[in-house]
Amino acid sequence: MSIAEGVIRVSPKGVGYFVFPDKREVKVETADLGVALDGDKVRLSYSGESGKVEAILNRAKQMFVGIVNEPTEKSGQFVLLPDDMRFYRTMVLPDTSAAQKAVGKKVLVALDEWTDAAQDPTGSIKLVIGIPGENETEMRAIAIAKGFSLDFPAAVLNETDKIKQTATEDMVADVPNRRDFRSITTFTIDPITAKDFDDALSFADLGDDVYEVGVHIADISHYVRPSTALDTEAERRATSVYLIDRTIPMLPPVLSDDICSLVPDQDRLTFGAVFKINKNGEVSDQWFGRTIIHSDKRFSYEEAQEVLDKKAGEYYTELNILNEIAYKLRAAKVEAGAISFETEELQIVLDDAGKPIDIKRKVRTDTHLLVEDFMLLANRKVAEYVSELNKNQADKFVYRIHDQPDQERLANLANFLKPLGYQLEINGQDIKPAQINTLLKDVEDTPEAYIVNRATVQSMAKAIYSTKNIGHYGLAFRYYTHFTSPIRRYPDVLVHRLLAIYLEGKQPPPETLEKLSDQMIHASIMERLAAEAERESIRYKQVEYMQDKLDRPAEAIISGVNERGVFVAEVATGVEGMIRLGALGDDYFEFDAKKFAVVGRRTGQAFRLGDAVKVKAVKADLLRKQIDYVLVK
Repeated sequence: MSIAEGVIRVSPKGVGYFVFPDKREVKVETADLGVALDGDKVRLSYSGESGKVEAILNRAKQMFVGIVNEPTEKSGQFVLLPDDMRFYRTMVLPDTSAAQKAVGKKVLVALDEWTDAAQDPTGSIKLVIGIPGENETEMRAIAIAKGFSLDFPAAVLNETDKIKQTATEDMVADVPNRRDFRSITTFTIDPITAKDFDDALSFADLGDDVYEVGVHIADISHYVRPSTALDTEAERRATSVYLIDRTIPMLPPVLSDDICSLVPDQDRLTFGAVFKINKNGEVSDQWFGRTIIHSDKRFSYEEAQEVLDKKAGEYYTELNILNEIAYKLRAAKVEAGAISFETEELQIVLDDAGKPIDIKRKVRTDTHLLVEDFMLLANRKVAEYVSELNKNQADKFVYRIHDQPDQERLANLANFLKPLGYQLEINGQDIKPAQINTLLKDVEDTPEAYIVNRATVQSMAKAIYSTKNIGHYGLAFRYYTHFTSPIRRYPDVLVHRLLAIYLEGKQPPPETLEKLSDQMIHASIMERLAAEAERESIRYKQVEYMQDKLDRPAEAIISGVNERGVFVAEVATGVEGMIRLGALGDDYFEFDAKKFAVVGRRTGQAFRLGDAVKVKAVKADLLRKQIDYVLVK
């Protein structure tokens, strides 16, 4: 037997899978899992393709969300029905008094110490979340299950109150230390539903088709100081969480929505990246430092787009020139090798009670891209400035990095594309972004565009935070950071602090740099958990949306196949579900992995990836967040 250490994944049926760095896989049967749960770091003994868990090195989760079930006559025990379908064991709730009060309710349970696989694990109820199926309960449960706090500690709120009481005096006192942009045309462009505005653009025409464009970011680091309760909590949260119906902020709303938010007609403290730039997007000079602004206008994306479309309205000249420059910045980025992902987003419309009433496709306009391009410029230039100052030494700054895609993932993508009629030549070499852009261009306006875009995105490496710069593959930037959203991202706060130190010609204290790498690991983990929470909230609302739309015929495309059935995505709404093999027709259907199809043994009828089909939903299971479809003939 050989020994290995790493993370084990466990299926809902209680079968474990241990994947080695070289992608070899060892299967662990339920009886050999011991007390391992999905995501745990374990020590594994193995021979060939079979393994056995010998020890738990680290638990992935200690807290679980689920519904308290009444005792059965046979067991006489209260148990938790977990939301996490991969929790394959029965969790017993020994505190019968607490369990009795919570029967039928969704709760948060802490896993007790569990060392004997012959005994069921036990847990202790820590919080009663609410009645299952109610919007408030389900959204809270999703956030809590991922480890996000819904409320702020008293010490944090006390510090925030003190900041609010002295905010005006503090601002006045700090004006001499800042470059004053209050007389320069400045505005924000954000979603119509936005409550916090953390970036603004200032604009001044310098003549001869040269302009001064300032990217001004809420100066969170001025208010959130190291070693305070506010800073400790922001570091722990690491990010704001955007569920489908709410935001769980990284900072108390008094800061994010008021004191630091770049609202119109108010002076605000900011950190600026200011560029002298021409109409071709060429930067001839730059300046970084603390600023003070006075926003003249709060645009929504739609309002700013209307001004551009009508070629008239408030600040049309400024918006139009900024848009022309943005086009040039975007073109230069693509020419340098950036990948042009244009994944279509869907918006689920909720009523006042949180019930989904419609699903619409979001439209990305010039104003969305305009803001994005100038934020990318600021992020890139800040990273370039500090990197050149530090000779690109590791552990001296915060970078947003994106590695080249893994060769095996690329091979899987190429195999995925073949049945759809698309070729992706890799031949064991690093794939060029131009090849991916060609692919994405080829699938534009085709029925399979959605699944090809999604599969391509999934084949890419994940962007993460790091103190070691390797560049950003997807954006084709040699240097890149996150400078522009400190209201909702803790790494941006650290970027501001470090940049301020470097601008003074100093070096950060050793204790600051020593913990930077661990902070980036934590921020990357919390970012992933926040994204998972967002996706789960969307999925929950999609299933809820379909509950009163059963038996409604819909055009769909086959978006995936496996040994259990065929996944279909509705063309109009993007809602996805499964047609199980037994529901495909009067035949015995088998999964053909090489053809990405399921094929009838008797008739030879095949259902392939990318095929157009007509379907109807027959079941929408909110508990499992699953939708079952059948074919409409």
